[in-house]
Parts: sequence; C-alpha cells; structure tokens
Amino acid sequence: MVRLVFLLPLLMSLGWYLFLRNYGIPLKQGLRGFIYIGAFNAIIALVLWALILITNR
Repeated sequence: MVRLVFLLPLLMSLGWYLFLRNYGIPLKQGLRGFIYIGAFNAIIALVLWALILITNR
C-alpha cells in the first residue's frame, strides 16, 4: 500500500485543478492550493519516512 502513496498528491492536484476549472478560477489564482497540497504531502512523506526509520524496517 505504501508503494501507492505517490498517487495521493497526483489525485489531490487533479481534484484541485478540476475544482478550479469547474468554478472558472484561473490557475494563477489557485496556485496557493497547489502549494498547500505539496506541503501537506511533503509532511506525510516525512512522517512515513520517520516511521520507517523508527521501526528499523
């Protein structure tokens, strides 16, 4: 399951893009959402990496 974690930011970005497109918001205005998605997923990646280090797997 961990192997598929890379799909999470792709799906979240796709969902955000579709939301922006549906409501007619330009991508430049919605850029902050993409930054938040990237930061959120980076935090998840760091937590998972730390858990792997802690458990010595």
